[in-house]
Amino acid sequence: MMHHHPILKELMESGCLTADQADAIHEEHLAQGKPVREIAIEQRFLNEAAYLATVARILGTEVVDLSTTPILPNLAKTVPASISRMYEAAPVRVDGNTVVFAVADWPSPAITDDIGFVLSRRIGYVVASKEDVEETILKLYGEESDSINELLSALESDLEDAGDLAGLGDAVDLADLEHAASATPVIRFVNLVLYQAVKDRASDIHFEPFEREFKIRYRVDGALYEMAPPPKNLALPIISRVKVISGLDIAESRLPQDGRIQLNVAGRSIDFRVSTLPTQFGESVVLRVLDRSNVQLDIDNIGFPDDIHDSFIEDIRKPNGIVIVTGPTGSGKTTTLYAALQRINQTETKILTAEDPVEYDVEGIIQLPIRENIGLTFASALRSFLRQDPDVIMVGEIRDMETAQIAIQASLTGHLVFSTLHTNDAPGAVTRLIDMDVEPYLIASTLEAVMGQRLVRTLCPDCRTAYRPDDDTLALLDLDRSQVGDQPFFRGQGCGACNNTGYSGRRAIFEYMRINDPLRTAIIERRPTLALRNKAKELGMRTLREDGIRCILDGYTTVEEVVQYT
Repeated sequence: MMHHHPILKELMESGCLTADQADAIHEEHLAQGKPVREIAIEQRFLNEAAYLATVARILGTEVVDLSTTPILPNLAKTVPASISRMYEAAPVRVDGNTVVFAVADWPSPAITDDIGFVLSRRIGYVVASKEDVEETILKLYGEESDSINELLSALESDLEDAGDLAGLGDAVDLADLEHAASATPVIRFVNLVLYQAVKDRASDIHFEPFEREFKIRYRVDGALYEMAPPPKNLALPIISRVKVISGLDIAESRLPQDGRIQLNVAGRSIDFRVSTLPTQFGESVVLRVLDRSNVQLDIDNIGFPDDIHDSFIEDIRKPNGIVIVTGPTGSGKTTTLYAALQRINQTETKILTAEDPVEYDVEGIIQLPIRENIGLTFASALRSFLRQDPDVIMVGEIRDMETAQIAIQASLTGHLVFSTLHTNDAPGAVTRLIDMDVEPYLIASTLEAVMGQRLVRTLCPDCRTAYRPDDDTLALLDLDRSQVGDQPFFRGQGCGACNNTGYSGRRAIFEYMRINDPLRTAIIERRPTLALRNKAKELGMRTLREDGIRCILDGYTTVEEVVQYT
């Protein structure tokens, strides 16, 4: 018995679920961040009616049929669209000072407090099917396109008095700042920005104060998009609000700070990693969005070609050695490593990780966040790990000679070590380790494999169109007509579904260098990167560019993406 979710307890007590079913749901909920409701219904443990009846019992209310319930349009004025959409709660009526919402899932007490605080009213609930709740929200508020702009105009009128907060923040009175950060319009605006980011599958949100404007940008599929900018004088209240919810010190604006926010957005559990940076016009804040339900922590879903998939699984099951994943920041290295750990995460295997910071909590793995400011570095963490009797160790990154040497030591004493390096390609990892003064014979005897990877944007399925590449395009990829024949290439025209970008989502391209005897000899002889690359290709390694061409021919991505990243 391991679950603490109120819904699961109630479902077991009412005989709708067995203890084993509840455990299985709880495990998947923790691993993937998916809502309990979704897992229970997907796995066919129970139907929606039984689930809704349980939610209604917990809330002490009834299940209603919204399709026959008259909903007054003026409710849209009482409850802002951003609240309704973020918490997936449709307002159905107002009883005196209580607003009654229809929900399809159990709202935690924190959500009820949040809504009550923003509306300054008491909150009540009825329960209805998910489709009905979504349909009602759509009827009340229409499409989403103008909700941010609507909120911006409301913000300007509501916060006329925020003008005196403009400036660099040093001379601002703390009480004024706290008051502005907890003003209802500011809370609503920040909630909407976070909601919109999760909905658009953004990986990062940037709040950037400049001399004359305050910009908010999202990074979606690796590219930055700007949203309608709020008025410059709101930079301070908005940034202070973000600092308040991420547990940072709002009085400190001269030093960088790091924090994290955990939120339920549209029924999904989302983590935001928050980083602030003092600039000459105020604090710049970046939130990294970690949506566990969006991350494929399963090796079979990462998109490896079959040969790499089989080799990689073979290498991560070895009893000792070092496996390195390499590529620039944001190329999906951590996701690949987590997927590897998830695959070998069994009762009989003790796994320890040192990460800066811990990105995803994985059940059954002991994870340690690095804190350099108190002397807890990768090297010192690794040293302590070896006294904890692990089988597998993951080090977030090999940054220096000390970490590299302890990792090699660990692998020589019978541990399997995973790590990442920032190099342009797989053969470059060897040269980087030699540059860190690691002896080549030690690298040759411990390194098992290096995976180089990049993320390229994938074409939008709704507007993907075929075309015949001309000779210049083929020359960009070092191909000639005979290699391609009549094979069409594809590009995205741009449509509503992909914000007119032509792309939707990303996938990884890989090169996998397995270290075998001829390569070990080349490493010991200190051969340069180019010689290692040629030797690895001779032995069957496909380069990133070649894997990219495979993705172009399969119709997943464009020539521009592959040329840009390889």
